[in-house]
Amino acid sequence: MDVERTEAGDIQSWTPDEVAGAFFRGEIVLIDVRTPQEYVFEHIAGALLLPMPYFKSQYLPFATDKQIVLYCGEGLRSEHCARVMLGGGSVVAAQLAGGFRAWREADKPYVGTNTMIGMPQRMGGKVQDQLDLPPPLMERVV
Repeated sequence: MDVERTEAGDIQSWTPDEVAGAFFRGEIVLIDVRTPQEYVFEHIAGALLLPMPYFKSQYLPFATDKQIVLYCGEGLRSEHCARVMLGGGSVVAAQLAGGFRAWREADKPYVGTNTMIGMPQRMGGKVQDQLDLPPPLMERVV
């Protein structure tokens, strides 16, 4: 993990492996700061959505023992939101380095849209990584 020290606090940049490990162990809260449309099309299963235009530090679940890790498409929006967190009183903010693009490139599991049928489905990742993902919508409906 890389750390950028600022006057307001530290911004940590976690690798996809670090995020995946901590997330699947239940150690972090993962927040997607992209648009609702981006989230619906593809996202990390279990990540919360708080789009950047609405991102305010008072909305964050600071009363948890889990660290918050932010992600966006490539890292620009999550870095901005990390600075908002620091400005709101957090002493540490963390983001997924390289954003969702890096997550996909690292072959981590996510929920994407099957454009043939317009339904969400599991994508990427190894089988053992997907054990914690909820079943696809079609499996729950049928």
